[in-house]
Amino acid sequence: MSSIKYKRILLKLSGESLMGDQEYGIDPNMLRHYASQIKDLVEDGIEVAIVIGGGNIYRGIQAANTGFDRVQGDYMGMLATTINGLALQSALEDDAYAVKTRMVTAIDMKKIAEPYIRRKAIRHLEKGRVVIFACGTGSPFFTTDSAAALRANEMEVDVILKGTRVDGIYTSDPLKDPSATKFDTLSFAKVISLGLGVMDMTAFTLCQENDIPIVVFDIGNPSNLSRIVRGESVGTLVEG
Repeated sequence: MSSIKYKRILLKLSGESLMGDQEYGIDPNMLRHYASQIKDLVEDGIEVAIVIGGGNIYRGIQAANTGFDRVQGDYMGMLATTINGLALQSALEDDAYAVKTRMVTAIDMKKIAEPYIRRKAIRHLEKGRVVIFACGTGSPFFTTDSAAALRANEMEVDVILKGTRVDGIYTSDPLKDPSATKFDTLSFAKVISLGLGVMDMTAFTLCQENDIPIVVFDIGNPSNLSRIVRGESVGTLVEG
């Protein structure tokens, strides 16, 4: 454990990250991809909290142009995060990985998950269980990025790890702009001044005010999570 830099982490996964090459929905191969990496962390004694989005399911509904208002849409998105959380929980607890988990929801769903109680969630982490947070903050108008920042502060984690499709933060979208250059480290102030879309501003301010670093990295590389918790320079580190 002497080589571990971050003992308690919060992993932020987007719903889209579960899609794989599909247009929406859940790709079982992606679930296995994440379960394998998370198992390695748990075996190294890392306490893992996860906040998961719902865009892979909700965006599929949006495509039908059904015209839901913002509040109804946000609640639908919260239900989508619950579906994703259940899928990830099932993958982690599969015999192939056998990771102990608890899913916690910000909206009461006692038949399928525990209601969020801060002290209880912390105790789960201390006992080596992976805690999956679903339903965002439980309130409309807040993104799952905001939920990740909120839970990170409440769980007193050492770092937020935000998995993306690219290997860090760039001056512009590297998937669209081949001249984009990557930052290895950034200050919170620099991210704000450059208007870089790391997380939404509510989430970002929470991390800045409470001095919680954020690492933005390529979640597709199966070795990255293990390297980050050991303090290796992977992706882009944002800190005060």
